[in-house]
Amino acid sequence: MDKKEVSENHITFFEVKHGEEGFPLRAFPNARIYHDPVQETEGDFSDVEIISVMVHSHLNRKQLDRFPNLKLITTRSVGYDHIDLHYAHERGIPVVNVPDYGSHVIAEHVFALLLASIRRVLEGETETESGVFEDEGLMGMSLKGKTIGVVGTGKIGAHVCRIASHGFLMDTIAYDVHPNKDLAEEYHFHYVDSLDELYQRSDIITLHVPLFDSTRHMINKETIGKMKDGVVLINTSRGGLIKTEDLLDALRAGKFSHVALDVVEHEDNIKEAQELLSFPNLIITPHIAYYTRESVENMYSSVVKSMRDFFEGRELKNRIQGI
Repeated sequence: MDKKEVSENHITFFEVKHGEEGFPLRAFPNARIYHDPVQETEGDFSDVEIISVMVHSHLNRKQLDRFPNLKLITTRSVGYDHIDLHYAHERGIPVVNVPDYGSHVIAEHVFALLLASIRRVLEGETETESGVFEDEGLMGMSLKGKTIGVVGTGKIGAHVCRIASHGFLMDTIAYDVHPNKDLAEEYHFHYVDSLDELYQRSDIITLHVPLFDSTRHMINKETIGKMKDGVVLINTSRGGLIKTEDLLDALRAGKFSHVALDVVEHEDNIKEAQELLSFPNLIITPHIAYYTRESVENMYSSVVKSMRDFFEGRELKNRIQGI
């Protein structure tokens, strides 16, 4: 790649949370900073050459056309389903992501959600705050010896397997379209031959796959029917993996003992998921599994390095390929 003549005045960061401004501005003091996603931000972006976004910026054809001089797209996320990669490729715009800004922190949040659910942490706190200090009705479930089914053993799923098997002494099974037998041996879990087998055997199911057409609504009426009664379901990946109406039907029917979600199908309009909030055995956190100071710093550091590599004409190591 040739060295690029790009001014930092033409760099724009979107979806920068309040309090995070220092991360990008330390690297590029003159960069433009917006707190909202691209589609919710008004302005003239005709001079913008590099943008950095998060998952709520829907970079479809309409939005990308607002940036006629765009030369590089960076997303501070692992996933990139919010970007029209084909149109970006058509325009010759490389797209880079952050393949691993701290996959262990998302795995940690899986167990935060799991323990909060099965050990009745929120109910216990609520009762204590009301002046009742009793264990009546707060019997929990232990993890040792339970079967956890991990769907997807990429970086995050692999950490979940490690924590489950090494830390909680769980019977850990997993499914992946590309099984890694060395990883399974190192982290003491084993692969099953099919998702159906995982659904049927697991006491706890946790999702760690990208959102593709092939995985959208993979948790639906049919697959839920294959699960054990009283199963625990956790999703910290993408909300679209679960068909919300089928999840609601199963919750009404008492299929799940607990459901814990860090993502929902309608995150841009949480009112669409309002009924989910009415179930006492369901916990929802607002897409914070990734959100620690360390991981945010890693995210910004990674995209800043990609930008500087771009300026200098160096290879973009995190460029999304296969478009």
